[in-house]
Amino acid sequence: MADQKVWFITGAGRGMGVAITKAVLAAGHRVVATGRKKDKVAQAFGPHENLLVVTLDITKPADAEAAVQAAVDRFGRLDVLVNNANFYAGYFEEQTPEEVNQQVATSLIGPMNVTRAVLPVLRQQRAGQIITISSTAGLVGFEFASAYAASKFGLEGWMQSLRAEVAPFGIAAIVVNPGFFRTELLSAESTNFADNPIADYDERRAQQLAFWKGANGQQAGDPAKLAQALLTISGAEKPPVRFLAGADAVGVGDQVSSELQQQTTAYRELSSALNHDDAASKGNAS
Repeated sequence: MADQKVWFITGAGRGMGVAITKAVLAAGHRVVATGRKKDKVAQAFGPHENLLVVTLDITKPADAEAAVQAAVDRFGRLDVLVNNANFYAGYFEEQTPEEVNQQVATSLIGPMNVTRAVLPVLRQQRAGQIITISSTAGLVGFEFASAYAASKFGLEGWMQSLRAEVAPFGIAAIVVNPGFFRTELLSAESTNFADNPIADYDERRAQQLAFWKGANGQQAGDPAKLAQALLTISGAEKPPVRFLAGADAVGVGDQVSSELQQQTTAYRELSSALNHDDAASKGNAS
């Protein structure tokens, strides 16, 4: 295939990573499927001539470098990196520093580790794409997910800055903000809940736990359709810098843009009058 690409997918052994890997293979591309448990990743797909399964703990830079080297040794190049992650839930005050650090390590530092390892390959090629799975929690914070939202907001800022840094090398940096998709994200294996209860939060925590556990398997979004959408945007002549995935994500995007406009307008005069007087007079003189 003249347009056959090599995709490098993290977290490929479960959830959204499985759906993306299957869709990319079905489309005729080659895939480097990675995960902390290599055997589990391999079991998810079985043998395939276009598939390389590699062990990768994204929190370990040495793992990332070894996985990228294995990918280049096998396929000779890389074209698309897909960064994937997991979810730690709980009220901030009830989360331990270790739990917060683990969330940031997997949702922000981990993708940075993998991207740092992949960039020399893409830069040398003067071509490639970095697709990072963020969340609607990267657009708006919400109760019971403060550490998760913090990591995703950080991911957003990093990707926006990275986009400007690597664009001159022909590398695209794309953020994907999924809403609720019916993956394993909310399963016991993928979601971790804080276990340091404070009595003042008891009633609300019980409601939150009931909501999150009850939502598992009931999400509206279809991961297979999202995977096909990623193939579509990746193959576009001019891929988007951001893709809102799911009707609920589009709703959040509308909400955030509307609220930002309202906040900008509400104090526009005061906000615009904060320059030094000499700067204001220079502006008037010009």
